[in-house]
Amino acid sequence: MLEARKIECIRGDRRLFHGLSFRLEAKQALRISGDNGSGKTSLLRMVAGLSPTQDGEICWNQARITLLAEDYRRELLFIGHANGLKEDLSALENLQHALVLAGRHVEFGALRAALADQGLAAIAQLPVRVLSQGQKRRVALARLMFCADKTLWILDEPFGALDTIAVAYIEKLLLTHLQRGGMLLYTTHQEVALPGAQSLSVELGHAR
Repeated sequence: MLEARKIECIRGDRRLFHGLSFRLEAKQALRISGDNGSGKTSLLRMVAGLSPTQDGEICWNQARITLLAEDYRRELLFIGHANGLKEDLSALENLQHALVLAGRHVEFGALRAALADQGLAAIAQLPVRVLSQGQKRRVALARLMFCADKTLWILDEPFGALDTIAVAYIEKLLLTHLQRGGMLLYTTHQEVALPGAQSLSVELGHAR
């Protein structure tokens, strides 16, 4: 169980939100919405343990994530709004690099298959700098296929720059993750089809 207890976020001289509480359990998806600048990305980074809260606490299975440290980080996958790709590496090399950083060593054949499933077989060996924004996003999201054991997926605008076919493919991956007992915390400006999933939502503009 993931739980936020009256957390507060201040950036510069602005209070983006305060007194924000929510709870997320197995098989549940929580969508964070709000206007640009309302603190959506800041909230995801707090939950991922990358930024501190100014007040309140975030807990995983009743324990503060600040005390759990690596034990908590091993339970989650975080993909931010930026793709985090190295422009001079190929799509294949970027996927391999991201997984190695996550402690996973995957055969090239499996990596190629993952990119092919995303419709990226033809560009797998090309440097990322020549790819479209949609292709770059699909390369970044390909790591989802190798992180089924991560209980909590935290995704910041996962559908950005994706076409209809790619959106449907990612929706299927997310739904499968939830059906296996996983949890999803995400932001998006698009409507997401997760049929049968327990979907929750928090709008930051109304959480102050």
